[in-house]
Amino acid sequence: MLLVTATTVIAALLVAVGLVGILVPILPGSMLVVGGILVWAVAEGSATGWTVFAVATALVVAGAVVKYVVPGRRLQVAGIPASTQWVGVLAGVVGFFVVPVVGLFVGFVLGVYLAELLRVGSKEAWPSTVHSLKAVGLSIVVEFVAALGATLVWVGGVVAT
Repeated sequence: MLLVTATTVIAALLVAVGLVGILVPILPGSMLVVGGILVWAVAEGSATGWTVFAVATALVVAGAVVKYVVPGRRLQVAGIPASTQWVGVLAGVVGFFVVPVVGLFVGFVLGVYLAELLRVGSKEAWPSTVHSLKAVGLSIVVEFVAALGATLVWVGGVVAT
């Protein structure tokens, strides 16, 4: 029989909020997932708990590497420089504080579009912006899949203990 402790419930809440935080990039999603699993592993205190934590963390770290490498290569192939992405990120951060909830997304799109407008002109600015948005979407999917894998490893560990 599965015994659910308060620590397991707290860990589950952290993991769930982390998964949502990946899809709605306001919270540090992957860190919350790993943090929730760490809380559970510490409370569990067994070799199984620490093995689950190690495997889950490895999945999240691998996902973090892939989430930057793969979209970055796609942007390079599309001819979009890193400077455009940095302008988008900066505008997204400003947008986050200026327009609650949607400001991060709106700021990023506006920043990338304006940077590309200055770099390549009006004809190519929007296609470059669309490439950038696809890259961001891909990085979110990669991070989510890695965190979901870590979550499934953790659920297996909870069931096994």
